Amino acid sequence: MSEKIKKFSTEWGGRKLEVEVGKLAEQADGAVFIKYGDTSTLVTAVMSDSTREVNYMPLIVDYEERYYAAGKIKGSRWIKRETRPGEEATLHARMIDRTLRPRFDQRIRNDIQIVATILSFDDQNEPDIPSIIGASLALMISGIPFAGPVAAARVCEINGKLVLNPTYEEKKEATFDLVVAGIGEKVNMLEFQGNEIPEDKIQKAIEFGHKEYKKIIEFQNDIAAKIKIQKKEMAIFEPDEKITSAVKDFLKDKLENALYKDKAKTETWKNIKALKESLIEHLKENYKDNPDLEKTIKEMENIIGKEMDEIVHKNILEKERRSDGRKLDEIRPLFIEAGVLPRTHGSGLFQRGETQILNILTLGSPGKEQWIEEMETEKKKYFMHHYNFPPFSTGETGRIGFPGRREIGHGALVEKSLEPVIPTKENFPYTIRLVSEALSSNGSTSMASVCASSLALMDGGVPIKEPVAGISIGLITSPDGKKFKLLTDIQGEEDHYGDMDFKIAGTKNGITGIQLDVKNDGITQEIMETALSQAKKVRLKILEEIKKIIAAPRKELSPFAPRVYKIQINPDKIRNVIGPGGKIINEIIAQTGVNIDIEDSGLVFVTSEKEEGAKKALEWINNLTREVKVGEIFEGIVVKIMDFGAFVELFPNQDGLVHISEISNERVERVSDILKTGDMVKVKVKKIDDQGRVSLTMKF
Repeated sequence: MSEKIKKFSTEWGGRKLEVEVGKLAEQADGAVFIKYGDTSTLVTAVMSDSTREVNYMPLIVDYEERYYAAGKIKGSRWIKRETRPGEEATLHARMIDRTLRPRFDQRIRNDIQIVATILSFDDQNEPDIPSIIGASLALMISGIPFAGPVAAARVCEINGKLVLNPTYEEKKEATFDLVVAGIGEKVNMLEFQGNEIPEDKIQKAIEFGHKEYKKIIEFQNDIAAKIKIQKKEMAIFEPDEKITSAVKDFLKDKLENALYKDKAKTETWKNIKALKESLIEHLKENYKDNPDLEKTIKEMENIIGKEMDEIVHKNILEKERRSDGRKLDEIRPLFIEAGVLPRTHGSGLFQRGETQILNILTLGSPGKEQWIEEMETEKKKYFMHHYNFPPFSTGETGRIGFPGRREIGHGALVEKSLEPVIPTKENFPYTIRLVSEALSSNGSTSMASVCASSLALMDGGVPIKEPVAGISIGLITSPDGKKFKLLTDIQGEEDHYGDMDFKIAGTKNGITGIQLDVKNDGITQEIMETALSQAKKVRLKILEEIKKIIAAPRKELSPFAPRVYKIQINPDKIRNVIGPGGKIINEIIAQTGVNIDIEDSGLVFVTSEKEEGAKKALEWINNLTREVKVGEIFEGIVVKIMDFGAFVELFPNQDGLVHISEISNERVERVSDILKTGDMVKVKVKKIDDQGRVSLTMKF
C-alpha cells in the first residue's frame, strides 16, 4: 500500500498545508486527505455510472462534522451520534458547492457527490478553506470532468493589517472576515461580514486573498500533473439537430415577445408557460416518430433556457434593454412600511418591485438565547434571523416544512449583515429574533429581507447603530468576456440567465455583508470595483427612503414586549436567590410571574410583561442579597424573644440582635415587658462582627 501513497506539502499563511493521496477511501473516484495545522479533512468525489432523468446538473455537496474530531461527545441527553447537519455545516457545504458548480459542464446528468468529512479539529484552524481546496483536488485527480482547479482563502483585518487564514483566537480581534474563492485569474465566490467597512478596503482584501489562493491553484496543478488521471468520456445527451432547429424556428420572436411584452412577472411567466405548452404540442404532432423526442421534451427547459439566455444577453449588451423597461442602474419602485402588525414587538414591510418581504421582531428574556453546540464551537446566541420562502411567493404549490439549504443560507446572510449594528447584550439585555417572510419573490429576497429587518428592529425600539440596506447587482457578459454590463436590482430572469448575483448589504458608513455567486468562469477586479461602487449608490438611496418612514429606533418598546430589568448582586449571594434545590427562585417566579436569569458574574435579569411583578421580584432579590451596613436604619419584625434580648428580622434571611441593654435608655428588667413576637420596631445597625452577626440598637 505504501507505494500508492503520495504526499505533498506547501507553506501557506505561516503553516504547512499537507495533502495525502492514495491512503484513504480507495474506492472513491477521487480522495484527498488534507491537513492544515492539526485540522484534517477527508474529501471524496464520486460520480455515478448512470444518468438521471433530470434537466439540471445533479451536484451534491455534503459537509460532515464529526464530534470526535474535536474530542467531544454530543451534549444531548438522548442522542449521542451525529444527526442532521447543523447550520454551520450547511453553510460550509453551500460555500463549497457555490465555488465548484460553475466549473462543471452543466449538461452532465450523472450524479456527482462531494463529501468533506472533518476527521480532526485543532480548535484553531477552520476546516472550511481546506475543504474547498480538498474538494477541488479530489475532482482534479479523479476521472470526473471538471474545469478546475479552484481554491479559496480567508482574509481578516486585525489591528489594521490583512491576515491570511487567521486562527480562531486571532479572529476575535478582526474587523472583518472575508472568504474569497475562484480560479487563477478570476473570483467566483465571496463571503463577507464586517463592521461597516468601506468599499476600497474590501477591494484590497479581495485582491490580497486572490493573490494568496493563486499559490494553491499552482500547488494543485503540480499534484494533478504528477498523478496523471485520465478523465472519463461523458455521454452527454444532445438533442436531435432537426428537433432543435424546429424549436428555434417555432420560437423565433415569440419567446422574446413573451419576455418583454408585460412588465409584471406573473403575466410574463404565464405567457412563457403557454408558449412552452404550444411548443410541446407542435413537436409531438410533427416529430412523433423521432426516437429522441421524449428525451428532447425532458430537456425542453434547457433548450428554451439557452434561447432565453441569448435573448437576455443580446438585449442588455446591445440595447441596454430590460424586460421591465428600467435603465441598467435603476432600482424598482419601493414600498416601505413600519409597524404593520398590531400585536408583535416590531414589524416592517419592504417591497421592491414584485419582491415583498414582511419581517417580524420578537423580544425575549436573556434566558431565551439559543445554545449552539457544533463540532467547531459551543456558544450562546442572543441575536438570530430566520428566513421563510413559502411556495406561494412564486405563485406555486410545494412542500412546507423544515428549512432547506436555501432558507438557511439566506437567513444566515441577512443575520451576519445585521449583526454588526445589533446592540450588545449589556446595553440591550434581550434575546432578539427576526423572521423574514418572503410573501412575493422576483429577485433578491435576501437583500429585501435585510431592509425589512431594519424596519422591524427600529419599529420595535431596538437601539441599532444604523439601519442596514441591501441590493443585488447582476452581470451580463459577452461570450468572449471583453464586454460587460452591470444590472442594479436584478429580477427573476436576470438572476436566472445572468452571469452573477452579487449581494451587498451595509449602512451609510460601510459594508456589513457580501455574498457573491457566478455562473460563468468568474469576475475580474474591474467588475468587482464597479459593482461595489454601483451598489453603494443604490444602498444609500434605499436608506434615505427607509429613514423617511422611520428615522430612528422608537424610544419605547411595544407595550406587548416584555421588560427586562437587571440588578448586580454579589456572586457569593447567588445561592441566597436560588435556595436549596431551587426552592427560593421558584417561589419568586410563582408569586410574581417573572422569568429570572442569573449569570455567574452575579448579574440578574428579571423579565416580565407586568411592571408590578418585576418590581416585587427585584425587591425580593435585593432583600435576599443586600448587605447590611453600620448606621443603616430599618423597620423590622421581632421574630424571637430571649432573656438577653430580641432578634429582629431586617429583611428575608437577615436578622440582628437587640441586646436587652439597647432596647431603651431606661433599665429593662425583662425583654418581654417591652417587646413581643410580631412587633414592628425601628432599629439601627450598631455593629457587625467578623462572623457577620449584626448588633442592633433601639436607642437613637
